[in-house]
Amino acid sequence: MTLHLVVFLLFVGGRGAVENTQTLTVSQRCVEDTNTFLREINQDEPKGYAVLMYDAFGKVGSNVVGGNTNQPGLLQQCRSAHGPSFSGQYCQVFLRQGKVQYFVGICVPDSCEKDDVQTLVLYDQLQFNQMSLIPPLPSILVNQSTQEMIMTHCLSSKIAPDTSDITCLFVCCVMVAIPLGATLLTAMIRWQWKRKVEPTLESSCLNAALNLYGTLKTSSSSSSETNSWSSEESNSNHPTRTCSLQSRVYGCLQAVSIQKTTQGIFSTSTSIPVGGYASLNGIRVLSLLWIICGHSAQFPVINSLDNYKDWRKTVESSPFYVLTISGPVFMAVDTFLLLGGLLSARSLLGSINKAEDKLSLSLVGNYLLKRITRIQPLHLFIMCLTIGLISLVKWGPYWFPFIDTVMDCKTYWWANLLLISNLLPVHEICIPWTWYLSLDFQCYATTPLLVYLYRLNRSVFMVVAGGLLLMTVVASAVITAHLQLPVFQPSTMTSENYVLYYYVKPYTRYGPFLIGILTGIYLTTKKNPLLKQWWQAALGWLCCLSLLALLVGLPYILKETPANPSVPHALYQGLHRPLWALAVTWIILACEEGYGGFIKRFLSLTFWVPLSNISFACYLIHPVFIILYIGFQETPIHYTDINFMYLFLGHLVLTLAVSCMLTVLVEKPYLLPK
Repeated sequence: MTLHLVVFLLFVGGRGAVENTQTLTVSQRCVEDTNTFLREINQDEPKGYAVLMYDAFGKVGSNVVGGNTNQPGLLQQCRSAHGPSFSGQYCQVFLRQGKVQYFVGICVPDSCEKDDVQTLVLYDQLQFNQMSLIPPLPSILVNQSTQEMIMTHCLSSKIAPDTSDITCLFVCCVMVAIPLGATLLTAMIRWQWKRKVEPTLESSCLNAALNLYGTLKTSSSSSSETNSWSSEESNSNHPTRTCSLQSRVYGCLQAVSIQKTTQGIFSTSTSIPVGGYASLNGIRVLSLLWIICGHSAQFPVINSLDNYKDWRKTVESSPFYVLTISGPVFMAVDTFLLLGGLLSARSLLGSINKAEDKLSLSLVGNYLLKRITRIQPLHLFIMCLTIGLISLVKWGPYWFPFIDTVMDCKTYWWANLLLISNLLPVHEICIPWTWYLSLDFQCYATTPLLVYLYRLNRSVFMVVAGGLLLMTVVASAVITAHLQLPVFQPSTMTSENYVLYYYVKPYTRYGPFLIGILTGIYLTTKKNPLLKQWWQAALGWLCCLSLLALLVGLPYILKETPANPSVPHALYQGLHRPLWALAVTWIILACEEGYGGFIKRFLSLTFWVPLSNISFACYLIHPVFIILYIGFQETPIHYTDINFMYLFLGHLVLTLAVSCMLTVLVEKPYLLPK
């Protein structure tokens, strides 16, 4: 996230109290309260509130050379101070000294507005014993001794949700209340039948309700079956007609009740049909864990570490940190795109076979509609939940990198609704990590066209597919060369061009999804195995594992951001995503054709199945926990391997627990019948 900041020069002066209010344009009340505080701390025995406020000011700590430049102070201690006519207010002053940017937490009277505080700091009015309470970093540690003020920001101690916040919270409550209410009503109806209705009638009603539930969950039900069901109802005896309405209500409620949405989620029996891609569960979950681990390590790095330089030096020195460094971590997203393309092609071809081998517009419309109902309910719930939570939380000093996200959601929420958020500038994306859902749906919408070309003319299909793949490679390489984009640790780049023009765009990320479509078509239509000899499998595994290692290791060689257009950087950026997808495709093919060995047994473990069932909710909710954790911090986080491991495990446990509830209460109840 980028903060749009205005730079002001911080003049270093020697004033002790605010005197000329017309020149400084500080409110009279703020002037009086600030002078009271400053006079008090300069007394031989200052009052307790003044000591607390002074002590709450941020001060220079050790290891500035290692990156400990932020001086957060003590937020809660500042707010606990109560003077004669004011209380302590915590504010942050963002400063720059040469190339070093940092913030200092200060404690001022709550009668001062943000502009008042900015003026007080600008003219160096906050002093103790004729020394500034916001001194510059020592020149021995920083080459530049002159401070520049970037901005000031005061954290409110009050919770004040606006109309949009309340609306979002209301939407979340309604979405959760519907399945909970259906669960309660289902139990009540069943209890009423058991208590008041004859056993034969109860059985009849329950059977009718279950039949209705079956029709709700089976999209392939024909009109003749519906007419038959209606005919049976009209010819039934009087007790069945009596329970007809109840059975209809019961069936509808049953479809969204917890009793039904929990079925299969925690089961270890694979949800993938017999003969179809059991290894995908393991690949999906391992990719998800890689992403969660990467986010757990990278989000605190933005501004929350007290030894950022030490962290960067450590993780950039060895490929063993591949789970946390952002360049290689991003390839887990390409694995998701590959799986999405594979399953989308398989699903569409299966629907065509059920429709008597016809690809009609209505079939395509139903295909896309099911995808929308698959992702949008939980997506919009997470968006509303995040907006609502932000308005209810008293944030700490490390919340500021995420401020823009809140404002973007209230302005650009419609882009998430239309699944086009990745086409907006990066600083306008609401809930930034949901860009993937927009990209995934845009790629998903191309599957019917490619399948149509495949069925129409195989030669035309191969030409179009090859042209699209070449386009993504060339576009990625050209953009990288023209903008001198990094390929390693781009989250700490000097500009936002990497995300703005490359990372989230469909024309640079379509390659893995296209390879997934080709893989799905091949696996669905193949008649003979691809691998016929053991040496073919051995050679394939050797090439696959070598390619994976090369793609992970090359960013450590190309880790310097190029100052001029670089051919190696451009080639890597253009080719590494399709090549990664091809390597993962080999793993899937080898496992499906019986050459996976222990890798297939590992990826096909039933342990992965329940985790795979909740993986969508895990992806959407895990950044919320990471942001909450960082936003609550009042002191910096210290990087060590053990600390970051515990951060990852803590985020993972919370993510898994809440994802189970979200899958049951939000994702499953709002799916269209399958």
